[in-house]
Amino acid sequence: MLISRQRLERPKAGVRPFALTALRHPAVSKLLADHRALLADLLDGLGSPLHIVLPEIFEENVRALRSAFAETGATADILFAKKANKADCYVTSAAALGVGVDVASAPELVKALAGGVPGRRIGISGPEKDDALHTLAVQHGCLVAVDSISELRRLARTARLAGRQATVLLRSRTAGQSSSRFGLSVEEHRAAVGLCTELADHLVLRGFSFHLNGYSPAERATAANEMIEHCLDARRRGSLSAELVNIGGGLPVRYVEPRLWNEFLAQNEPAHYHAAKDFEGFYPYGGQPADQAVRAIMAHPVGGGESLSAKANRYGIRFVVEPGRALLDQAGFTMYRVQQVDDRRESDGYAIVTVAGSSFSLSEQWFNSDYLPDPLLMSADSGADESFPACVAGSTCLESDMVTWRKIGFPRPVHRGDHLVYLNTAGYQMDSNESPFHDAPLPPKVVLRLGDDLGGDGAPPRWRLDGIR
Repeated sequence: MLISRQRLERPKAGVRPFALTALRHPAVSKLLADHRALLADLLDGLGSPLHIVLPEIFEENVRALRSAFAETGATADILFAKKANKADCYVTSAAALGVGVDVASAPELVKALAGGVPGRRIGISGPEKDDALHTLAVQHGCLVAVDSISELRRLARTARLAGRQATVLLRSRTAGQSSSRFGLSVEEHRAAVGLCTELADHLVLRGFSFHLNGYSPAERATAANEMIEHCLDARRRGSLSAELVNIGGGLPVRYVEPRLWNEFLAQNEPAHYHAAKDFEGFYPYGGQPADQAVRAIMAHPVGGGESLSAKANRYGIRFVVEPGRALLDQAGFTMYRVQQVDDRRESDGYAIVTVAGSSFSLSEQWFNSDYLPDPLLMSADSGADESFPACVAGSTCLESDMVTWRKIGFPRPVHRGDHLVYLNTAGYQMDSNESPFHDAPLPPKVVLRLGDDLGGDGAPPRWRLDGIR
């Protein structure tokens, strides 16, 4: 979503901050209300920033997504996109639920296998993968999405040397994608299908995939329909195992109420940001929930009034979906300790709150963007109700190290030692731009299990560091 607006030379003093209240899962609300002391102890003991990860909510999201596909009559295999968060606990949960994992590197593949996910449930994506990843994929029977003729030939050679067959998806450009750097062109697509038929002893063509930017259900359904046609054509050409259509990830997440989001977009301007920062686009924080998007994609008509799911069933086509952010919705949050408060309200109209840590540990994955949902202020002293406009800065020496460029209207003054909680950060924000800049260690992840507490017996949540059993 792009926003065009006039650039301003300097911020306006006294601009009233716009509230973008983050949605909260009931379990997160209960955790913040009943176990604030535990969270404060974890942050003070393990350091700032600190990532809290909640695998039970991840598991709840998996079940909801499965239900959404089942309600449409579609058959779909879910692969958790591991790039969205590197925490081991999510892979362990995926393995326990029979969910696969989508990886794009040898280390990701090794971690998925170590977490208990069998190779047959692992998808390998990414352009022109290296030979080491190909070798592991062939050895463990993973499904490899191939992006070029040269990679397909290399994969066939790896399979031949291993005395095995490689299972393959061909990633093809959709109509109108001639400029995309991902996927096979029309001519390359035809050649790749022919090569799979020619090298059938080493390559098994299972189906087709595509890459899309954006969150339009209609565009995704249209692209999926093209891949169904590719499967039917491949069957006519001898690849009888072509039965999979990978619709990728890109399922949206709702961070704030749509009404609030639309109001924010209508009022948004550079004056609402530190140094009149002007952003060209944001993630659609008030978008459609993932399960609704799935229903819309599967119900979309693809010809003759037939829905996508109905057409897929008619031809025995299974879907593969690779959600990352959608499975991590509400499944984690990030905490910072306030290190300094520079009160510039009289001169600039707002304060700058500096936290222990940096923006590298909480970043929207889009470049030149800001993570917009309001952070929560947790302090030992509740203080008087008083609007306190402030931006949030990291503690590095970079001018651009802003955790939140937008002016937040905190409900009371912020003080050194207070804690800020950024909700719903498990999907990309924790990991996509993390860096040990200044030799600072990467933030630890604390796994919280909430089951006992949610059962009403009053027992505190169980916690451990991720990766330690």
